Amino acid sequence: MGKTPPPELLPGTLYLLALRTLRSGPLHGYAIARRIREASGDALQIEDGSLYPALNRMLVKGWLESEWGISENNRKARFYKLTPLGRKQLELETKDFDTLVAAIQMVMRTV
Repeated sequence: MGKTPPPELLPGTLYLLALRTLRSGPLHGYAIARRIREASGDALQIEDGSLYPALNRMLVKGWLESEWGISENNRKARFYKLTPLGRKQLELETKDFDTLVAAIQMVMRTV
């Protein structure tokens, strides 16, 4: 039998995962995707076609700021970091996600 495809992210969770990943400090896009993949035990694969547009939207919203630097493999890369507004958004996103998960768990236990 073939390997099952990775689960799809719920709408809006990419923001939460990226913001959470950047909580510990600036990272470039590939490192964000890699850290999410590793932290999920390879269950979540974030595609470039989803990640970079989401990072750009978060820049526009003021949740992130970025600057160019050199990555660990000596390549020019754009590094993203949380702004104070991004930290507040992370708190909101986390609270909303926790509420959603609790509601789904209640349905799963009672239905």
